[in-house]
Amino acid sequence: MTNNDIFKKLRVALKLKDTDIIQILALVEYKVSESELSALFRNEDHPNYKPAGDQILRNFLNGLIIHLRGPREQRAEQPRATPKRN
Repeated sequence: MTNNDIFKKLRVALKLKDTDIIQILALVEYKVSESELSALFRNEDHPNYKPAGDQILRNFLNGLIIHLRGPREQRAEQPRATPKRN
């Protein structure tokens, strides 16, 4: 199974439109145009087909986490305890 197949299956399972995917990728500051995205979803024998690399799939999955869960809360730094001297 290729990255393109995984991408297609996630798109169908989550009922995402191209604009939704572009917005999800924007959450992780990854920009892609509609035509580039369309090339990823074409059949392999189509002349405009483009294989999806690991980077776009990884960024989509990271953006999907933010989209579904919301942004990660920033934890306040806890002061470190200083060791006691004997």
